[in-house]
Amino acid sequence: MIISSNSRSKISRVDNIRRLKHKEKIVMLTCYDFQMAKIFSSVGIDLILVGDSLGMVFQGDSATKNVTMKQMLYHVHAVSKGAGNLPIVGDMPIHSYENKDIALENAQRFIEAGADAIKLEGYFPDTISYLVEHSIPVQGHIGLLPQTYSSFKVVGRKAEDQERLLAEAKDIEQAGAFTMVLESIPEMLGKEITESIEIPTIGIGAGRFCDGQVLVINDLLGMDPAFHPKFVKRYANLFETIYQSVSAFKQDVKNKTYPDKEHVYE
Repeated sequence: MIISSNSRSKISRVDNIRRLKHKEKIVMLTCYDFQMAKIFSSVGIDLILVGDSLGMVFQGDSATKNVTMKQMLYHVHAVSKGAGNLPIVGDMPIHSYENKDIALENAQRFIEAGADAIKLEGYFPDTISYLVEHSIPVQGHIGLLPQTYSSFKVVGRKAEDQERLLAEAKDIEQAGAFTMVLESIPEMLGKEITESIEIPTIGIGAGRFCDGQVLVINDLLGMDPAFHPKFVKRYANLFETIYQSVSAFKQDVKNKTYPDKEHVYE
């Protein structure tokens, strides 16, 4: 197979992430738009995830199960315009990887839209291996699986579930994934998995011992005061900031104090 220079560049960027294990913690955040991607690029985080969580935070659904390829590709393309040299992971939505050939076709569409890699949720080592063989970098994802969950809860408290998740992690590593998201699992299980594989683990509700951390940017910024899971640390209260700003604008317009002289053209 002939690998294009663009493909080699994308593979190189994700290989750099793989090398961070045992060296420094990996910072990943979700991103859905150009302006936020520009901010992430300026800060210099390690990895951008265009997550199917956009179904909840952008589209207002209660889950990610209605997100389509068309929607994901739109957001990946927008993010790619502002991300600079940051590697972008595109989240494969439900029904986009029902067999290996469908997965490859859709993964290639993600790469064409501007992604450097794709994330594949669940235990599909054969599909991961197939994509990697076709020069598609893959991020694994085990633990809580939002595309198929019945409720948001911690996964892996039972001994049999811990054994299963550890085995899945090893198989996904063996299949060629370059990183792995661990979601909503007990901290000590996150530690055991992290120490048992040689690719970086990126936790979301998976404790302090993962090789990196990821959050949904809307949660980090405090956009929804009604949603505050235990694992989220809010670094801002953007809901209140936006509320106050919009309220002030409304008041100024109603009171005819905006626009004033400094805001008009002569």
